[in-house]
Amino acid sequence: MTEPDLPHDRIDPPASLSQGAPAAVLAALPGARVVGGAVRDLLAGRPVHDVDVAVALAPEEASRLLREAGIKVFETGLAHGTVTAVLDHQPVEVTSLRRDLVTDGRHAQVAWSTDWREDAARRDFTFNAMSMDAGGRLWDYFDGRADLAGGRVRFVGDPATRMAEDYLRLLRFFRFHARYGRGAPDPAALAAIRDAVPGLARLSAERVWMELKRLLEAPDPGGALALMREAGVLPAILPEAGEGAALSRLLADPQAPVEPLLRLAALLAPGTETEALARRLRFSSAEAERLRQLADPKLRPPPELEGAALRRWLAGTPPGLPADLAWIAEASDGVDRSALRGRVAATPRPVFPLQGRDALAAGIPAGPGVGQALARVRQWWLQEGCTPDAQACRIMLERG
Repeated sequence: MTEPDLPHDRIDPPASLSQGAPAAVLAALPGARVVGGAVRDLLAGRPVHDVDVAVALAPEEASRLLREAGIKVFETGLAHGTVTAVLDHQPVEVTSLRRDLVTDGRHAQVAWSTDWREDAARRDFTFNAMSMDAGGRLWDYFDGRADLAGGRVRFVGDPATRMAEDYLRLLRFFRFHARYGRGAPDPAALAAIRDAVPGLARLSAERVWMELKRLLEAPDPGGALALMREAGVLPAILPEAGEGAALSRLLADPQAPVEPLLRLAALLAPGTETEALARRLRFSSAEAERLRQLADPKLRPPPELEGAALRRWLAGTPPGLPADLAWIAEASDGVDRSALRGRVAATPRPVFPLQGRDALAAGIPAGPGVGQALARVRQWWLQEGCTPDAQACRIMLERG
């Protein structure tokens, strides 16, 4: 469908859109366009990752045409008009144009449409409502390109209406502000967000954590988090958040890792019960354990740690954690640990050289005595600065 009253800019599609699976999908579906984040990031000069395509066809018809073109089709979200096309192991989501029939703040009942503007009008932000065809012709119904260039995160239409359709958009506003926003946020959006905060209770914990994690992955989420606090959003989704000084110190260092759990640990108030937080937000077991360790002040190293004491600390700290513990310790107390981080990076993590089979080979009967004997030798190994090798540890094991 063509809108003669809409001026079309033309842009050069990158190889990620003009070749491979995206190009094959666009060629197989008459009138199909790339939509959403791929268009936004192309215009922003950022790498294009996931490519989503929309088409003015019912999903069954889109699936048929894709299969006829030799493209595999998986019906991953058929109720919402979405299928996943896969060519050469590269997935492309293909969604039929839609209009909302009923929304409840979390889900929507939809009907298929052939009206591109109607489909764009149901999207969240103006710069996410743009679309582009295979030739690089751009459709921009709501001035998204200008908003993107000006660093404005602006809802399509009335902000309160957009959020009442899906309250996750409230959190998405801050995530996109962290990545694309510059200057003061849209005042109409902030006013509507303050009124919409109670609607956050309708979201699943998994969706809240997904958005919070994506926000914490932004290069600098500090400003967006401050806005969330001011608008009452942060206390609603993360009442455990502290005053933010530790996170500010962490974000101020350009060498600090962009790691969401590390940043979350820095954001939490001292003494936070992380197990309860992890249960509420439905963390994976690995996420819950990592946050517990990062938030535990007893595991954090003092800045002067070196030599045998450093090796002992490394031996008792899970792999992948020592550097982050040094970062969170510095963020918490403000004491520089750059030299310590250098020593941590330069020191191999000592690993106790004996296992259960060594105890059995030494004649220790299978059972609790094996663990007790190994624990005794490991304690000696730690006292010796983690330097005795396997042979020395076996001799100590045999001595009993």
